[in-house]
Amino acid sequence: MKENSLIYINNCRVQDLHGTNIASLDWKMNAGEAWLVIGPNGGGKADFLRALAGEKQILPNDSTGSYSSKFSDSVEIVSLERAASLIQQERDLDESEYMNKIDEGRTGRRFICEVLGGPDAKHRNLPLPAIAQRLETLPEVKLCGVEKILDRGLKFMSTGEIRRTLLCRALLSGKKLLILSDPFAGLDAQSRSILLEFFKTIVGKQKNSPSKDPRTTIILGMERYHEIPDTITNVLEFAEGKVSFCGTKSDYEKLISEREEEKAKSREAEKNEFVSELKAIQKDTEILQNDGGKDSATQADESLVKMNKVNVGWDDHRVLVDFTWEVKRGQHWLIRGPNGSGKTTLLELITGDNHQVFCNDVWLFGRKRGTGETIWDIKKNLGIVSYRWHVEYRMVGGTDLESVIISGFKDSIGLYEQKTDVEIAAARLWLKLGGFEGREHESFGNLSYGEQRAILILRAAVKAPKILILDEPCHGLDESYRQKILDLIETVAETGTTTLLHVTHDPSEALPCEKHILELEPGKSPMYEIIARTEAS
Repeated sequence: MKENSLIYINNCRVQDLHGTNIASLDWKMNAGEAWLVIGPNGGGKADFLRALAGEKQILPNDSTGSYSSKFSDSVEIVSLERAASLIQQERDLDESEYMNKIDEGRTGRRFICEVLGGPDAKHRNLPLPAIAQRLETLPEVKLCGVEKILDRGLKFMSTGEIRRTLLCRALLSGKKLLILSDPFAGLDAQSRSILLEFFKTIVGKQKNSPSKDPRTTIILGMERYHEIPDTITNVLEFAEGKVSFCGTKSDYEKLISEREEEKAKSREAEKNEFVSELKAIQKDTEILQNDGGKDSATQADESLVKMNKVNVGWDDHRVLVDFTWEVKRGQHWLIRGPNGSGKTTLLELITGDNHQVFCNDVWLFGRKRGTGETIWDIKKNLGIVSYRWHVEYRMVGGTDLESVIISGFKDSIGLYEQKTDVEIAAARLWLKLGGFEGREHESFGNLSYGEQRAILILRAAVKAPKILILDEPCHGLDESYRQKILDLIETVAETGTTTLLHVTHDPSEALPCEKHILELEPGKSPMYEIIARTEAS
């Protein structure tokens, strides 16, 4: 009944300025329940969670419809989108060019204190409240494991560290409902353990609370059924803009098991069909691909990346120490290490996004960085998929999907040239491959985070680059997209034209072709280990 529920939705719809996202919705959440909201990219899950957070409207469909929530506007959402928006905000506020030094921006301490009476982002130079000096003693800070990064600038944190900082701030905000959307994506084993313990602690309190209005309630949102905490009691699944399952966790697990059995029967045939279609598209679009990569494909020993005793850091924080590494053509690398170990920094030395490359001995494609090459000389040989790159593209989110794909041939963020008929035809072939057929004129900014990620991976692969940089490429992808993307990456590697540099924390995403492992081990000397991978690795 409505009066006994924390959230009650009957005969309602979810909509925003662009129209209706979910046409019909019935759901209720009672005290003591711990809900998982799940579903494929673009299926409605993200729309529902954003509606609960007040970012979209929940409206009755007619006089019988009703919506009530005991949380009112006391809701905080922690998501990949929220983390991306935070990095974008830090870039907007960056004043390095006026300071003649790197603007550290807001630290984790200052950011968290914004919900504890401290000044907001636009007044970040004002003094912090007294509580700032004892943040380390707060149980919420310890629970999220952020004690050691409180005085680091947000823009210098790893993806996992930013997510844990967001979680800590949300917990200290006093909001009654916390929505955690895909919280385990990109986290190392230690961070996942911290988050699972956090979830167990908070949900345990909400399940055991005799009150119908608990202090903190959590709703978990996931792209795929993976690492689901034991404390979850109920599951709400969305697909194609409507509820496809609503019930207990045990009943959902039975349904998942049945689906997996059916899928296993057709998996091999579907993969073969996908790979065949991909290879045909690559052949049809050769004219637009990176000619430089094909001309030297026979040079198996060509050095693509070479770093000699590289040191990178800022203030007293050292990220890479005496780091020496070489990547040769056809050597596909799996790059591992805990959050904050320097994986993203390493990749940014290659992409040119970290300017400390110029004070180190770094060679790309046989040429030392800082000897007159342009950024375009570098970009033409790279395909990039990363969290930071995703943030950059969200800033031009009004670009349509066709233009995003074509920009992959141009090495640009957004498209600033007239499209040719050949480019349009190629883009539509790639969009069809990725499951976006007929959606070429949709705005990139209107897609779910996972769909955006899938589009950016297609964009990175279209020109057959010498190096394909993949920094947690499967962030935000549901199981269907994830499998497609892994098949795509593996097929691209098999061409012999493109060499992979692949960062992931998920062992199931390591590809058979990745025979070389770079393990970053901060605090050790040396701070890295190079491993020849076996099937058991």
